[in-house]
Amino acid sequence: MALSLYLCVGLLVPLVAPLDFNYHHQEEMEAFLKNVAQTHDSITHLHSIGKSVSGRNLWVLVVGRFPREHRIGIPEFKYIGNMHGDEVIGREVLLHLIDYLVTNDGRDPEITRLLNNTRIHIMPTMNPDGFESIEIRDCYSSDGRFNGNKFDLNRNFPDAFQNNSVARQPETEAVMKWLKSETFVLSANLHGGALVANYPFDNGVIATGIKRGHSLTPDNDVFEYLAYTYSSKNPNMSLGNACENMNFHNGITNGYMWYPLKGGMQDYNYVWSQCFELTLELSCCKYPPAEDLPDYWNDNRNSLINYMKQVHLGVKGQVFDVNKNPIPNAIVESTDRNHICPYRTNQFGEYYLLLLPGSYTINATVPGHKPILKEVTIPDTIQNFTALRMDFHFPFQVKSHNTTTRLSCSEIPLYMYLGNHSERLKSHFILFLITFVTVFYIK
Repeated sequence: MALSLYLCVGLLVPLVAPLDFNYHHQEEMEAFLKNVAQTHDSITHLHSIGKSVSGRNLWVLVVGRFPREHRIGIPEFKYIGNMHGDEVIGREVLLHLIDYLVTNDGRDPEITRLLNNTRIHIMPTMNPDGFESIEIRDCYSSDGRFNGNKFDLNRNFPDAFQNNSVARQPETEAVMKWLKSETFVLSANLHGGALVANYPFDNGVIATGIKRGHSLTPDNDVFEYLAYTYSSKNPNMSLGNACENMNFHNGITNGYMWYPLKGGMQDYNYVWSQCFELTLELSCCKYPPAEDLPDYWNDNRNSLINYMKQVHLGVKGQVFDVNKNPIPNAIVESTDRNHICPYRTNQFGEYYLLLLPGSYTINATVPGHKPILKEVTIPDTIQNFTALRMDFHFPFQVKSHNTTTRLSCSEIPLYMYLGNHSERLKSHFILFLITFVTVFYIK
């Protein structure tokens, strides 16, 4: 009887060989991802968002209760690893995170609730060519940092502060297209060479605080909280001084304060994709020995899970017309933190605002109509795995139209002219025109 019960249970639980603690090259990584997608097909979806310079697939595994499509009210989260090919800890940690999520679904209540309420996208490597090119494993630097065309992918995105004229790479283009296809709310990209949680801005102008040595976003309180959320669960990162000649209070830093860079991915996410992103540096040594991998996984596991839960911070909801049709491209923001590129609703009229517990005034705006302002007090809802819900209803009818594209600002350096009055007026006029084009949506 016991044997037959064991066999029945075995038929219900997918059998997957445990992931070992070694460095996994492209073929091994693909085999693992495909095996997970096949054996856990109800909660995973494997797809490629594009190809590298050398034609390698840029794989993304989606994990969640509805892995193949966005569902209203379910926020989208992502992790990207190995953007610099020689910074390898993130690549392996994300493979183990995938393994941990799928094997603990239905067993661990926290993981089960996370998957019930979140759609999680995991890209173990954004730079497979760089990783595969490494011949000598080194703690400090190697040619593997760059992609197949010898470009640094974390200097390759449009920049909000300076013209970035470098040739856009296929890996970068693939990620930019991916960001436009999903409603990402929170993200992190995983690096190595230091031990710190780095938050935007990485670049800056006088208006964002560079004369005081940092460059702060309108959401700096949220970013500092997010960075500390990660570092505080990592025993070595939280020390702040685990790496030689580096000292970060509580294991977090403003990117510009550490060192400025142009064309970074986290600034692009925040300014143009409405997605809060951190850059997580996970190891003093960029390519440590494989025998150290279990320690890195143990140090980061709780941080990775705790950080994903933060996608449920704040307030979310939908914007509707008088007939309860969703209004896409409505601007919804807290009045105390307007973004230079306004945050807009998606094709379902959805918005997600990451805000710390407290009182706020939320402003919903549709061009040509009187805005709606609502006072809201946001409680601590993280443990409920859902943000506070607040919808807006406008007293008019929207036209029938194609709503698949969320409007965004032109990918020019939007902050460049904030210090010059005449150029600032020109910049604001351009943004006004971008906003005004939505008026044709309204009857």
